[in-house]
Amino acid sequence: MALLYREKQAKAFDTLKDTLGLKNVMETPKIEKIVVNVGTGSKMKRDRFANEFIAEQLAKITGQHPAARPAKASIAGFKIRQGDKIGLSVTLRGEKMISFFDKLIHIALPRTKDFRGIDPKSIDAMGNLTLGIREHTIFPETEDEELSKIFGLSVTIVTSLSNQKDAKEYLTYLGVPFKKEEAKNA
Repeated sequence: MALLYREKQAKAFDTLKDTLGLKNVMETPKIEKIVVNVGTGSKMKRDRFANEFIAEQLAKITGQHPAARPAKASIAGFKIRQGDKIGLSVTLRGEKMISFFDKLIHIALPRTKDFRGIDPKSIDAMGNLTLGIREHTIFPETEDEELSKIFGLSVTIVTSLSNQKDAKEYLTYLGVPFKKEEAKNA
């Protein structure tokens, strides 16, 4: 699968130079990194084993050990103090990034229940695509025995492009399944 991404990336300049207005091969867009985040919140304080389970599953899904993320500020309503571990994060680059991207696009998203495509509004003004995944079980590495401990995660695909329109064009070229825009009747 990673070969498919490499082939498309090699032909990206020739294919996209007219639509994106590229003049030089060095301007060819690329995916810089993929960041996977899981918010565990106050679960980390209550159940240490739940956090270890989430870290283990995230490591299986991404192929890289996650880093714990601390709270930036204290929030009394949630009983969280500054510095408490409230999430896990993985930043993927290189081979692991390419492998995860292909797995996400070709295996995981099609396994999502009632999947009709990604909303193009998920791309921010900086050209980054952020997806919210409700169940980690759409990835093939997860085991069916632990269905009682389902957690959600967010995936941010960071591109080298700096605007929404060009990023949508590039990600569509790579095979990201966006929702079809419906024609509005006037």
